[in-house]
Amino acid sequence: MGDPLERLGSEAEGLESSIKDELSMEIDPPFKENTATADDWRKALSKVVPAVVVLRTTACRAFDTEAAGASYATGFVVDKRRGIILTNRHVVKPGPVVAEAMFVNREEVPVYPIYRDPVHDFGFFCYDPGAIQFLNYEEISLAPEAACVGLEIRVVGNDSGEKVSILAGTIARLDRDAPHYKKDGYNDFNTFYMQAASGTKGGSSGSPVVDWLGRAVALNAGSKSSSASAFFLPLERVVRALKFLQKGRDSFVNKWEAVSIPRGTLQVTFVHKGFDETRRLGLQSETEQLVRHASPLGETGMLVVENVVPGGPAYKCLEPGDVLVCMNGEVITQFLKMETLLDDSVNQKIEMQIERGGKPLTVDLAVQDLHSITPNYFLEVSGAVIHPLSYQQARNFRFHCGLVYVSEPGYMLFRAGVPRHAIIKKFAGEEISGLEDLISVLCKLSRGARVPLEYISYMDRHRRKSVLVTVDRHEWYAPPQIYTRDDCTGLWTAKPAFQPDAILLSSGINDLGGTGSQAGPPSSEVISVGHMHRDSHEELTDGVASMETSYEHASEGAHSRDEFDAGTKKRRVKENFSSDGSVVADCSFPETNEGNLEDPNTMENAVMGDFQAANLATANASLAERAIEPTLVMLEIYLPKSID
Repeated sequence: MGDPLERLGSEAEGLESSIKDELSMEIDPPFKENTATADDWRKALSKVVPAVVVLRTTACRAFDTEAAGASYATGFVVDKRRGIILTNRHVVKPGPVVAEAMFVNREEVPVYPIYRDPVHDFGFFCYDPGAIQFLNYEEISLAPEAACVGLEIRVVGNDSGEKVSILAGTIARLDRDAPHYKKDGYNDFNTFYMQAASGTKGGSSGSPVVDWLGRAVALNAGSKSSSASAFFLPLERVVRALKFLQKGRDSFVNKWEAVSIPRGTLQVTFVHKGFDETRRLGLQSETEQLVRHASPLGETGMLVVENVVPGGPAYKCLEPGDVLVCMNGEVITQFLKMETLLDDSVNQKIEMQIERGGKPLTVDLAVQDLHSITPNYFLEVSGAVIHPLSYQQARNFRFHCGLVYVSEPGYMLFRAGVPRHAIIKKFAGEEISGLEDLISVLCKLSRGARVPLEYISYMDRHRRKSVLVTVDRHEWYAPPQIYTRDDCTGLWTAKPAFQPDAILLSSGINDLGGTGSQAGPPSSEVISVGHMHRDSHEELTDGVASMETSYEHASEGAHSRDEFDAGTKKRRVKENFSSDGSVVADCSFPETNEGNLEDPNTMENAVMGDFQAANLATANASLAERAIEPTLVMLEIYLPKSID
């Protein structure tokens, strides 16, 4: 027997679903008796299977919501002539990715990302159709209007790494809440999902959900680990994006060009709640009657504000619990209708009518361009990946968009104890509000300088933590570089973060107020490396929902707390030059780590003391010391215990 609480929740959920089904019979597509025979399914699947591909992706860098690593997933051809493959956003990745598609006859072609939606879990790869020489296949058409409760479906994909797997199921719900995968990673929102008991597992992300006519009615996205339930993304927004891509591709002859797909946002998360719940929130009976009469027959609820991102257009205007009534004078009760209006009103103002505790309110809000708060560049320094905080993570962490976010600490920051998901607030005594501020400080620091860094974490958001960072640029790391996504090629171009001469500047404490020089024109170097393979398996927040991507690696030891504690207790050797040029080894044996420096005053005094001493020593350093410094190495001396 299962857990009583879980079983009770399932029974309550089933009761709610049955009520909704009774009330939604008129708004759902009319239920048709399934007359498809086994022969019909064989014909449909013989057309679908050749268009389904296995995607092998390698995320070259940790970026935004995704960690670096390699994985397998699924995609399918939606436009054969233009070479477009549809899959999930968490497969396309928001950051640098190298990917190949393998067709059913084992032909492989490289694929390049051309679009990933900032919010919803879908994205597109492109490939060269002429590279497929031995396979006869057709594209799979998209039919979101065909989805209905009771529809028999097949999920065709790389389930559990089996290359081609066909799973049967029946759509049970069209109005499931978007699944919540993890608290510090990607989550979809402001949309309904479909639910069916198809039992998909890892590797089936991006699989087409097809009917007996061979049409895709939904996109497989995730599953529930404690049951056989699978979650499908509706295709209405996918169809809209595909039309923009097709129109843009037809405008160019020889190659892909960046296609702008308008996406608007208020930086607000809505949830759909039934009328019984909205009445508890204070919804007036007159407003409910107005909404019921203006909505399709059988509407069961309204949209309610769940959270508002700080600093967004709706911050301090909307609050959790506000019930949305109208937008621009039109009654809005569905996510699709709301998002369509926002996408058509980018950089314009809209009028929203809400009810807060039974009191009607009207607010005017500016619709923000969603792409403007979705980062497409990052700074890489000593293995660290740093970029502006995205809307996805700002929503998870309740921070402002655009703050300096550590996606991967790398060597230099990891040694100092800066964790993943940290927000840098102060560096070398200067406040950091954007990535440009961090770069301007970095360009004035010489190698070996020890400077304080203050950061905050979403797990302890109200307290700043201070660490001491040693500026260390090892030869096996490239100089600090800015990587920018090129939506024409799907690759990322690199350019120096600042002039190479700036690295040799003195890091004296009195020089930190100056302005650093910026880099010249971007170089033509293109990132195509595939190292830094780290596992992107994250612990699930509730142990319920999971994305269905199959990963090759399962090692996260580099980020474990035990190794961090062991690393901070290592004995260090400081090498100083005497007046005659000889090397003097100064051995110190610290036995404390960051966890023992919790007192803010003690921490601040210790950090600032080391900071001033380090900068004084650097300011007094001779030219000969600076020339010899890059050749020095760190030593570890182990003293055996004496035997009596």
